[in-house]
Amino acid sequence: MSNLDMSEAIRLLAQEKGMSEDDLLHVLVDALASAYKRRPGAADEVVVEVNPTTMDFTFTAYDLDEDGNWVNERDDTPDKEDLGRIAAQTFRQVMSQRIREVERDRKFEEYANREGDIVTGIIQQTDTRYTLLDLGRVEALLPQAEQVPYERPNPGDRAKAYIVEVRKTAKGPQIVVSRTHPGLIKRLFELEVPEIADGIVEIKACAR
Repeated sequence: MSNLDMSEAIRLLAQEKGMSEDDLLHVLVDALASAYKRRPGAADEVVVEVNPTTMDFTFTAYDLDEDGNWVNERDDTPDKEDLGRIAAQTFRQVMSQRIREVERDRKFEEYANREGDIVTGIIQQTDTRYTLLDLGRVEALLPQAEQVPYERPNPGDRAKAYIVEVRKTAKGPQIVVSRTHPGLIKRLFELEVPEIADGIVEIKACAR
């Protein structure tokens, strides 16, 4: 894989995934470091750097002494043919996994500080345990205990819900929402009544 091919692959992948090219370059650098360490005779540690303009890479290798210190700094950049082979293999085997990790982290960060917010989603499926709400980039979990009694949502219906909790999991953020939380009523009033949103009128308590 030539530098030009790699640069074009980064650009196209960034567009496809909705990520910045800088984020993808960081992913690529980490992936190349992991690929380097799997090579026979590789050093204990390596720092990979990339010039984003020329897509030239440098591999600075280190050994670890008995105390875990990085010693014997040296350049161990593979030749272009070897580097191209490593890069191509990395794109196939490692990049997709790392990109998924970055996407999961971005989705979590997007919702991590939104507990207490109202979201609108489309009901995907529902059963006796929970209802899944499609928020666009992620799905939210509406447990049976957080649903309005006798309310029968149907797939395709739009529904507003209150974000109760956002958890970080290996599969991405798990967003738990509620249709019965008192905060939902308060936030709906804030959306509909400007005086409440501006703090002129204060809601002391609410229940549903």
